[in-house]
Amino acid sequence: MTALNDDIRLRHMLDAAKQALTFMEGKSNVSLDADAMLLLAVVKAIEIVGEAAAKITKERQATIPQIPWPQIIRMRNRLTHTPSSPSSASRSKSGTYWRM
Repeated sequence: MTALNDDIRLRHMLDAAKQALTFMEGKSNVSLDADAMLLLAVVKAIEIVGEAAAKITKERQATIPQIPWPQIIRMRNRLTHTPSSPSSASRSKSGTYWRM
């Protein structure tokens, strides 16, 4: 059952990541600052990716080392638990948005 759950969560990660990319198609980072609905939609998709990643077993994560598991999970935690706006939570220290 755990392997099946991991497969389902990997599918959730892929679907949400594709959705975030679709939301951003033809748009720039400036669009995120100007469009609160777009920003919230992209942030929610990233949260879904991170939530699913956090629930995938460590054993399964180890079989896919090209995925930056800790960074994905930290981003989800940062977006979910940072008391500031999603815009500032999704920016790196340099002020640029994280790449998808």
